[in-house]
Amino acid sequence: MTKDPLVIFTPSGKRGHVAAGTPVLTAARQLGVDLDSVCGGRGICSKCQVSPAYGEFPKHGVHVAADALSEWNAVEARYDEKRGLPTGRRLGCQAQILTDVVIDVPPESQVHKQVVRKRAEARDIVMNPAVRLYYVEVEEPDMHEPSGDLERIAKALDSQWDIKGVKADIEVLPYLQKALRKCGWKVTVALHTDQNGTPSVMHLWPGFYEGRIYGVAVDLGSTTIAGHLCDLASGEVVASSGMMNPQIRFGEDLMSRVSYSMMNEGGAAEMTKAVREGMNTLFTDVAAEAGIDKALIMDSVFVMNPVMHHLFLGLDPYELGQAPFALTLSSSLHLRASDLGLALHPAARSYILPCIAGHVGADAAAVTLSEAPDKSEDLVLLVDVGTNAELQLGNKSRVLACSSPTGPAFEGAQISSGQRAAPGAIERVEIDPVTKEPRFRVIGCDLWSDDPAFAAAIASTGITGICGSGIIEVIAEMRLAGIVDPSGLIGSAEQTGTPRCIPDGRTHSYVLCHGSETSPQITVTNPDIRAIQMAKAALYSGARLLMDKFNVDTVDRIVLAGAFGAHISVKHAMVLGMIPDCALEKVTSAGNAAGTGARIALLNAKSRAEIETTVHHIEKIESAVEPRFQEHFVNASALPNAVEPFPILESIVTLPDVNFNAGHSTEATGRRRRRRG
Repeated sequence: MTKDPLVIFTPSGKRGHVAAGTPVLTAARQLGVDLDSVCGGRGICSKCQVSPAYGEFPKHGVHVAADALSEWNAVEARYDEKRGLPTGRRLGCQAQILTDVVIDVPPESQVHKQVVRKRAEARDIVMNPAVRLYYVEVEEPDMHEPSGDLERIAKALDSQWDIKGVKADIEVLPYLQKALRKCGWKVTVALHTDQNGTPSVMHLWPGFYEGRIYGVAVDLGSTTIAGHLCDLASGEVVASSGMMNPQIRFGEDLMSRVSYSMMNEGGAAEMTKAVREGMNTLFTDVAAEAGIDKALIMDSVFVMNPVMHHLFLGLDPYELGQAPFALTLSSSLHLRASDLGLALHPAARSYILPCIAGHVGADAAAVTLSEAPDKSEDLVLLVDVGTNAELQLGNKSRVLACSSPTGPAFEGAQISSGQRAAPGAIERVEIDPVTKEPRFRVIGCDLWSDDPAFAAAIASTGITGICGSGIIEVIAEMRLAGIVDPSGLIGSAEQTGTPRCIPDGRTHSYVLCHGSETSPQITVTNPDIRAIQMAKAALYSGARLLMDKFNVDTVDRIVLAGAFGAHISVKHAMVLGMIPDCALEKVTSAGNAAGTGARIALLNAKSRAEIETTVHHIEKIESAVEPRFQEHFVNASALPNAVEPFPILESIVTLPDVNFNAGHSTEATGRRRRRRG
């Protein structure tokens, strides 16, 4: 009796004996190998490409002969002629196994292929979208076996793809019969599998559809909305776009919007309408950037803070404005995009991640999904810096979460010369500690302002203002140069030794950039410093509160999330006391981790159930009702802190011991005195 051929698949290492003449694709399915196919083995889609290996393989104990697979057939030859097959590749649905063989499945041929995010510290995203394409050949109607066209599509999906219990969206039915008959009962089906495993036909294309389908991952922030358009087959981000949240006109911070809904009848509905219209504008923009029809966007995932969550869903946020900050619901939502008034594919789905607590939302859950503090060996502090900062502290043993009302100052709002990050905005600042003279860089130009070519380089944009990262750096540099004291007061020209400190009412301001015909004068005022002090004190107090609950005074590492966190200077943030004292190399940026978490949930449907389970185990700390929050806040208002020691920071920089209250010494030398209280 002849022994059946042995087939070994790499990189999975799965192996088994199959009957001679078995197609590679069939063998892969029998052995549970991750080999893609949309056309169901008909040689149309080319997604099942494999690379057979020949020769001696001592590791596997096999010799692979040159004729281990069947010769090229007409289907492969036709495909190679029309589109080209890379050298050494075969179509898994056409190549048959004749003798022992080792077959490599390249990444692009894997169903659950991994999409590697660009930043180095990121984990891979395993592809497992909720919407997939399947090509089927459907039996024609028969008077002797009466059944509906939909039922025969379901039968074809069962027999050809082993997909059972298929239903159909109502939107599909009007054109279902025409699609079937147009290409001789051959159609490509877009199938959505819901959280219960129920498959539904969302769309039909006559014949084999060679195009792509898309999903969009959206981070709906209080100030900005960011969307990433992804190819649901490859995971590639094909376009990204952002816009200001149109709700800003109702209030820059979350509580202002809650107040607006309370004080104005129909105010919540008005804000819901505004954000949904803005969302549709974003979808139009991102589709235009990619050059696609919005109707090809078939899935969507949204993350947002609790107030935005309620306003996006059309829920009154009233209860979120007062203790105990009760959510209408905290669980995840599986909806139709049309339920939210979103103009995507008529049957497009929308998934909203769960909220963690009253002021720790789905965006924080997305950061958890992206950065996985619950899987960390060391104690990690996650800080998602936004209008409402959300913090998590934890490791494999436990994870705590809270929020802090930082307000929009970190994003340039409430700052006299503040603006959003845009070309012309000052983003980097250095101040000479001796001369007190500044130099700076603006967005859109790599030159420093003291470079002779700087003026010409910024001629098109000018110097328009100062963005969030710039205001952090300039205030920290002012503290390092002895221009501002620990309490946040700016000294006079006489006290600081620089004419750049000018009188401004009862206080002083520091002139960062003298005005010109093309650029306004840009100053840092005492109210600017107060706004940053309030924001950073709220941020630090939230972190300190979590550390108290963990009964620790230090953390092993800090991850800054959010667009702001990606551009902030760690040293300058620590000089201001925004974050706990920590080795600078242990403070990293995760970029827009909430947006990345949304992408993971979009591209890997299994991750949705995982994060839903994870958030149940996160311990929620409500900072607003914690007695020590106010104590920490008062101490953290100083630069960097009135009580907490910052030994690592003090080993790196010298903070001048200055005090600009009347009657105190103004000598700008020595280390900061630390008050104990």
